[in-house]
Amino acid sequence: MKLEKVLDLTNTLEKNSFVKILDNLISSNTKNKKEIEKILSSRDSGGVKSLENNAISQVFMLLEDDFLELIEEEFLKTSSQLDILIDVITRDGNCIMKRDWFSQLYEAEIKGIKARVKNLTASIEDEKSDLSVNKRRDFKIYKACLHTAYFNDTDNNRDAVITSDELSILHTLSDQLGLFQEEVKLINYMVVPVQRQEIEKVVNDLKNLGVIFFAKKSNTIYVADEIVVMLRKLRGKVVADKYFRRVLKMLSEAQINLICKTHNLDWKAAYDIKVNSIVSEGLSFRQVLTEDVFKETVSITDRKKFLNELWEKGFAESTSLKGATLDEKVDSIIEYFSEQEKDENVSISVDGYTKLLADLQDFHKGLNGLLKKDFEIQEENALQSKFLLDFNIKPRDILDLLPSDLLKDFCKAKELKVRGNVVQNILEGYKDSENLYIENYEAIGYRDLATLKANGINLKESELGLKFEDVTKSIFEQLGFNVDEQLKKKFNTNKDKIDVLLNVGNNELILVECKTVKESGYNKFSSVSRQLKAYNNLCKGNGFKVIKSLLVAPEFSDDFVNETELEYELNLSLINASSLAQILTAFKEVEKHEQFPYKLLLRDVLIKEDRIIKAIKK
Repeated sequence: MKLEKVLDLTNTLEKNSFVKILDNLISSNTKNKKEIEKILSSRDSGGVKSLENNAISQVFMLLEDDFLELIEEEFLKTSSQLDILIDVITRDGNCIMKRDWFSQLYEAEIKGIKARVKNLTASIEDEKSDLSVNKRRDFKIYKACLHTAYFNDTDNNRDAVITSDELSILHTLSDQLGLFQEEVKLINYMVVPVQRQEIEKVVNDLKNLGVIFFAKKSNTIYVADEIVVMLRKLRGKVVADKYFRRVLKMLSEAQINLICKTHNLDWKAAYDIKVNSIVSEGLSFRQVLTEDVFKETVSITDRKKFLNELWEKGFAESTSLKGATLDEKVDSIIEYFSEQEKDENVSISVDGYTKLLADLQDFHKGLNGLLKKDFEIQEENALQSKFLLDFNIKPRDILDLLPSDLLKDFCKAKELKVRGNVVQNILEGYKDSENLYIENYEAIGYRDLATLKANGINLKESELGLKFEDVTKSIFEQLGFNVDEQLKKKFNTNKDKIDVLLNVGNNELILVECKTVKESGYNKFSSVSRQLKAYNNLCKGNGFKVIKSLLVAPEFSDDFVNETELEYELNLSLINASSLAQILTAFKEVEKHEQFPYKLLLRDVLIKEDRIIKAIKK
């Protein structure tokens, strides 16, 4: 869930700690001072707390580096369990959870760490264990250095603490020894044993650090998507677990086995168990793709060739993988996932997602349990599209949970293509183009071809005007209006062509004119007023009364709105494309209306969706 939405769901007191942190960081920030001051100056200098939630979110992004530095300082405190807590709250599916569920996850994590510390300690000490000689030596070296860094203070009659310099050296040491995240964490807790803390203290500490928001009334913990990305970076995770899993599932079993053997994981286990072990053990995404997946004899040229083929076939990308070096190619893959995570679009429509979940559940009865387990979700029925989207879990993420053979069987059952990329075939089959167009309605209005293409819509520049009109027509139809095409054909002439005609009965009509615009607000008032007057005359000449004229565009300039207010002949109202789409969404959620109460559209010059939505939900 995006930070702005989290802020919307919490009250002033619940976001107070976060706001105070931002205010403190602003006073010491120099990097983005001008941009921050510009945002603050939009309000009467009451600090961050006086800003709207979207503006607070913008300030946070400008202070991202400072915020991260603040959290890093917490790692220097030996009493901190931030590494454990970050591992819990940054897992896919844990960005929203009840406090009792967080408590259970925390307890399980502490218990699991103690058990793994005990097993690793025994493996290091037992020369007959499965650990290789080199691995045992590396563990002992890191543990000895950590022990010295921590206890050298007590030897000098000071509080035990690992300084930033010592921590930096230890990070370098663990990297050079090739230790992965989970191994480092376990050795840390060999030296300084982990202790369970009261959950109230844990929640308050995280809240005061600005890492989580706690809504007391609903007893719910929220971790904003932007903060999750930041915390993962702090723990050395360059991509989310779900994306790491996706890439691993593109590899052959022999390659997965090679990774497992390199890191002393059970390579004889089932394929999916091995994949999940690689993810949960915190292996380096970069190291896996540049080293672990290859035998030592494989050349750099062949490794780059492998990544190129993985990109082309596994990711099904038509463009070449960017980067000249091996690391640059991995950087491009990381950037690809970073953009995917920021993107709020679903790739198929929300309705298509809902249908896909229902069909998958019918086909694979264990899907709900699998989803709850892999994403650690508390909700009994997790297979709800809007619920999952709040967790940033998209259709592709669901399909990635299932074995490829099962997905092929699903395609056969639903008569979808089996050849080629099965996941892409399924997504294509559930695209639901009509609703996808509605979800991208504003982008069509703005003639934004790049955004449309990124969301799976391929239209030519010349097609956008007509498509905007068609989607507008579809929205009014779904609102229950009689979009009268026969009457429109009867009225239209070679010179004057009405876009959309709504027949509300008793010879009364509503005219709808659609306008696309690139970048700036629509401002051609004189042109559109002439058109609408001509359409009014057409209707009157055929014995019909126009009770309202509506103009739909992605946005309107202030001058256009002002001129509309002065126009009295047309009875004209303006509505933004995004407002109309939001009204449709709200209308679908309210079951008491078979048809949208059109009189709600007759009042305002610039129709605001919040008033309309409030009215239909009463």
